[in-house]
Amino acid sequence: MAVHKLILDDVFEESVCTLIAIHCTIEDYRLAYLLNQNLGINLVKNKKDLDYDNGKSTYSIYNWEDKKQLLTWNLVSNICKTNDVMTTSSGLLFETTHSITKTFNLIPELKSVNYLLKIDDELHITKEKYIINTIIRIPQIATAYTIDISQLKSKENLIFS
Repeated sequence: MAVHKLILDDVFEESVCTLIAIHCTIEDYRLAYLLNQNLGINLVKNKKDLDYDNGKSTYSIYNWEDKKQLLTWNLVSNICKTNDVMTTSSGLLFETTHSITKTFNLIPELKSVNYLLKIDDELHITKEKYIINTIIRIPQIATAYTIDISQLKSKENLIFS
């Protein structure tokens, strides 16, 4: 009897999208406003933030569905800072409290990136360059560039739905 082997590697094709890294120090709502004004889009904050590790880290997310071009845009924070208060007792009368700030990243390989703009379609190179040049011209943004998603180890964190 013959043995048949079924290989499913090519069946599940990875989703195609464009990922843009944005370096800036402004708040997420200001960045969304500036991107809306300069790119002519309409990013709106989700009712719920992205939640990883059962509330250990949450990331703000904005999205917009472009029904004309059938694109979905997502702006997500890459950095989450949490404050933990630790109380220590030295066996004396008083206890001391320390505030520790912990930093978590949505994509740990990109620790210096503040925000990620994900467009759920592979854009033509001229449109991608136009978007990046428009973002870079915003005075509050230090820099922006495209990330190759296939090189990321934690690309599953970019699945928002």
